[in-house]
Amino acid sequence: MASPENRIVPTDLRNEMSRSYLEYAMSVIVGRALPDARDGLKPVHRRILYAMYELGLTPDRPFRKCARVVGEVLGKYHPHGDTAVYDALVRMAQDFSMRDPLIQGHGNFGSVDNDPPAAMRYTESRLHTLTVNALLRDMEAETVDFADNFDGSQQEPVVMPARIPQILLNGSSGIAVGMATNIPPHNLGELVDGLVALVHNPDLELADLCKIIKGPDFPTGAQILGYGGIQDAYMTGRGSITMQGVANIELMEHPGRPDREAIIVTSLPYQTNKAALIEKIADLVNDKKIEGISDIRDESDRDGMRIVIELKRDAIARVVLNNLYKQTPIRNNFGANMLALVDGEPQLLNLKQFLTVFLSFRVETITRRTRYKLRKAQERDHILQGFLNALGNLDAVIHTIRQAADAAMAKEALMEGFSLSLAQADAILQMQLRRLTALEADKIEAEHLELLATITDLEDILARRERIDEIIIEEAEQIKTIHATPRRTEILAAEGDLDETDLIANEAVLILLTEQGYIKRMPVNTFEAQHRATRGRAGAKIKQDDAVEHFLTCCDHNVVLFFSDRGVVYSLNAYKIPTASRQARGVPIVQMLPIPRDEKITSIIAVSEFTDEDFLVMLTKQGFIKKTALSAFSNIRTNGLIAISLAEGDQLRWVRLAKSSDSIIIGSRQGMAIHFRADGTQLRPLGRATRGVKSMKLRAKDELIGMDILPSQIIAHLAETDGEEEDDLTPSEEVLTEVGDGPWVLAVTSRGYGKRVPVDQFRLQRRAGLGLRAIKFKFDNDELVALGVVNQGDELMLITHRGIIIRQVVDAISPQSRSATGVRVQRLDQEDAIAAVALVPPTEGEEEEEFSGE
Repeated sequence: MASPENRIVPTDLRNEMSRSYLEYAMSVIVGRALPDARDGLKPVHRRILYAMYELGLTPDRPFRKCARVVGEVLGKYHPHGDTAVYDALVRMAQDFSMRDPLIQGHGNFGSVDNDPPAAMRYTESRLHTLTVNALLRDMEAETVDFADNFDGSQQEPVVMPARIPQILLNGSSGIAVGMATNIPPHNLGELVDGLVALVHNPDLELADLCKIIKGPDFPTGAQILGYGGIQDAYMTGRGSITMQGVANIELMEHPGRPDREAIIVTSLPYQTNKAALIEKIADLVNDKKIEGISDIRDESDRDGMRIVIELKRDAIARVVLNNLYKQTPIRNNFGANMLALVDGEPQLLNLKQFLTVFLSFRVETITRRTRYKLRKAQERDHILQGFLNALGNLDAVIHTIRQAADAAMAKEALMEGFSLSLAQADAILQMQLRRLTALEADKIEAEHLELLATITDLEDILARRERIDEIIIEEAEQIKTIHATPRRTEILAAEGDLDETDLIANEAVLILLTEQGYIKRMPVNTFEAQHRATRGRAGAKIKQDDAVEHFLTCCDHNVVLFFSDRGVVYSLNAYKIPTASRQARGVPIVQMLPIPRDEKITSIIAVSEFTDEDFLVMLTKQGFIKKTALSAFSNIRTNGLIAISLAEGDQLRWVRLAKSSDSIIIGSRQGMAIHFRADGTQLRPLGRATRGVKSMKLRAKDELIGMDILPSQIIAHLAETDGEEEDDLTPSEEVLTEVGDGPWVLAVTSRGYGKRVPVDQFRLQRRAGLGLRAIKFKFDNDELVALGVVNQGDELMLITHRGIIIRQVVDAISPQSRSATGVRVQRLDQEDAIAAVALVPPTEGEEEEEFSGE
């Protein structure tokens, strides 16, 4: 028969695995990976600090070798590897890992470049003043429970008697089984202020508490972008906090070379490896993923961090910096997961719950300390009462002691003869003879009276919660006064999420769209200014049966609105239009926008900002015009948005940006132009799904060629007439007597002739008239293709149907009267003709002006 110790016990493997794994998981969760919500420490950290405290490594004592500390921790409290203990000790001494280090280190304790610390036999350490004041004080006052160590030979504290919420001060991170914690560090001063506010008002709203504790305060400084992630973490216990290094753009001086801009990084996000970051930037530059960087070096020293990123001469510093934010850890996220042990169980806590748990623990520690002090005071007073009793019967006490055969008999005689307790009798027998003097008797009496007052005060503390609250506030404020430091991490009000436009330089560009739907984008500086009447340069490789139909100058950050003949509007960011060379054809627009086969783009405009003050003025082929608030087009669906309601056979042809105080000038192919106000008297605002009103009366075989907007300051002095038809020129208008400084109405014909006409020669009229003659044609087969407003110093870009582009200054085109035929503005190839005219944006980012024209 088998012995009991060798007997095989049948066991369900599934239950055994489940039970064993659960025990292992709970062991890791409680005993290793998660911090206690009361003192914010994991067991290894708590054991290190307690072992150092027992060794007497206080701030007023010399440093001791870390190997001595590690050996003490391993031998008494933490039976694990020495590397784990030393790594935990090192982290508590690193000022870039802990907001307020708990250990003072002497020697090499690693760096922000992830350099390893020196071996424990070379480094020394001792406790920090904050640790003694905030975590270890009152350890002997029975404030916390003690438990046996791993072999039952020693006692270790279950929790430290913390006076501040250390779990929020220095944060914590750890990975357990099936759960993890990641608590950010905070500013000591803010934590104390929040704690005090919560003591004064336990019903304080979480939102109000967040106004006091503004957000994490990382030891490496840097910045936090926005309050959204902070609010999520504080309200729910989980949130993604966006961190960003502090970077400034400076001008670097190089003797003998032109000065160049440089990006200077002075702080990095929490837990970012500086050396790895520099290597990452270098790799991105080598892989051509970040352009514009010529050199990068680390100039950090003991005075602070300084990473210098020198830029190339033509680089735009803000664009390079935004790319660094986008592609490197200079901008990083801290995934807050506020998980901690509460009564031995892991719980996800919000900010108020953390402070509430700590306050409950603080009340408990103060209560236990007060009870301890009260017991000690009562015990001491009990002895003093025995002394006073003996001093009052001094001769009898001495006689009783002398008559006793031994100490035991003397003790019994004293207890029976003078109603003393065992402790009192024993203290009297141990009393020195010098205590029998009158002076010593007075001291005993004074100490007795003082103890009575102390006992009364301690009993009052235990009886009234407000006294405990006062102590909590007083001790926390004291620690704040001694140890609080200014906030290092700046919290930026803006959310700071990088938009794609932040990574693109806002350069002036021109956009070409051909009749067959090919679109491309080119920098305006591709075309240098040329003399008037020259041929120009090829701007696109146009197919034999294709021609340039739309031509627009704008900036890369603008939103380009595409209007179709069916009255539908589509939107596309300008920078998303592929850049192409002058010889390239471009890409089909159907690859960029979901335009049906039977739909054709008839007008394109660029918008920098969607506001209620601006309007879109729309003109159809049949001459119907309307204005609609630009804000109505701020959210355009992917498949487009209806912009105008059209009559049968009508098409939307031209769209321009205007304000209600502006005026509108419309031109026809036969050279007529009408000028009327855009305000409510002539053109009241309408919704998107409306048709509009009649704009201009046309003669037989005439048709509209476009419109332009005149700003209100231009039309303020112009006279207004009621005439419906002003076809014939009066003698006074045939000769231009004063040129002036503009503005002018620029008229360009298909045969390459153009002129500038003073705006005041186009009187304000009522809508729906025939208008005035804007130009006389030099050739019978010529026609007006563009009519727009220009100012002195403006630059034009003209393009022909075959894609030839010329850029020239407006001042080179002669000012003439309405009756003149103009001068040659571009020399054309045989069978070629002007297709469109556009103004070059005067400065980067400024809203562009735009011409009409097919």
